[in-house]
Amino acid sequence: MKDNKYSAKYALIYTSLITIILLTPLFFYFVYMKNIHSIQNELFLKEKSLLVVKAMQEFNQNDEFFEYPRFKTFTSGLYDESFQPIFTLIDTPINYFKGGYYLDGNDAYLIVKLPQNRYFGARYLILKNKISYAPVYEKVFIILFSIVIFVFILSLFFLGSFAKPFQKINNQLDNFIKDSMHEINTPLSIINVNIDLYNRKNETNKYMQRMKAAAKVLSNIYNDMDYLIKHERLEHEKKEINLSAFVKERIEYFNEVARMKNIVINTAIQECGTIYMNDKELQRLIDNNISNAIKYSYENSHIDIQLYIKNERCCLSFKDYGVGIEKVEKIFSRYYREDTSKGGFGIGLNIVKSIIEKENIELKIESLPNQGSLFIYTFAPKNKN
Repeated sequence: MKDNKYSAKYALIYTSLITIILLTPLFFYFVYMKNIHSIQNELFLKEKSLLVVKAMQEFNQNDEFFEYPRFKTFTSGLYDESFQPIFTLIDTPINYFKGGYYLDGNDAYLIVKLPQNRYFGARYLILKNKISYAPVYEKVFIILFSIVIFVFILSLFFLGSFAKPFQKINNQLDNFIKDSMHEINTPLSIINVNIDLYNRKNETNKYMQRMKAAAKVLSNIYNDMDYLIKHERLEHEKKEINLSAFVKERIEYFNEVARMKNIVINTAIQECGTIYMNDKELQRLIDNNISNAIKYSYENSHIDIQLYIKNERCCLSFKDYGVGIEKVEKIFSRYYREDTSKGGFGIGLNIVKSIIEKENIELKIESLPNQGSLFIYTFAPKNKN
């Protein structure tokens, strides 16, 4: 489905570019066709003028009156030397006093100079009709539409053909990542279980604590990768979650990680009722914020995590006293890392952004370089299903 959207998107872009390029010759073609249409109309009026002149030539002077010829496709009239009408069917004044063919908006005029004192004292025969460029517009539109459709179909075909090798490689890479994630999960689980068993049977030592903390950091990265791979294919069911208890549980999980840098996590957790949300998405939001707060804090410092009610809404804040953020607007971009020395893949906050947009969670960020950062998440009104 993504591949089809990709092909359609870029086929539309290429079609637009080619259409724009073709508009210049198409414009000149349009102007050319208008001139041709105008010339055809001029020839038409000249042909009809001959019919009027012929009718006057055939007039018998012995006849009581002359019946001036009338036509449905044009009007005409006889005018004297001063362009005053002798007899005319034209209901508009003549603004052009020179022989020949000319256009006035959608009105076309043909002025034919007559022999003097030959046709009822008339010096000019003037013919007028409405000229319409509708056939030209229609033809140009059909050509343009045909070009767009033809180029779009060709673009889809060629993009699909060119993309097949890349699609194959991409699918292989996806399968490799999925298989790798599965293979990582098993030994990671074994490591965590055996560390817990060891700690139960033996006294806790700093080496096992470091191993446990490192395993938790690795688990957090694994969970981010797993969510990133599966979140578009799986339906995350929502349920009522006690936010206070959930936050306390996640803080307890990261205590060992914080102790690796001698960081103290200070908490002020109020009872905030329940929220309606998927637990895995809530865990990704909280875990990534705590993990980042630890990662970017200075050693021997502290982190403040608060949960409180403001304006009948639950607010969850994470405050660290570390390196801070220089470019706040970029931190949610996937794979962006402001400090590459800290490790990670730059996907945690990108995941957080997708979750808060989905759940309509408001986010406020305050940060100063070398002083730390504050992230405040304001959830939808509590108990809202």
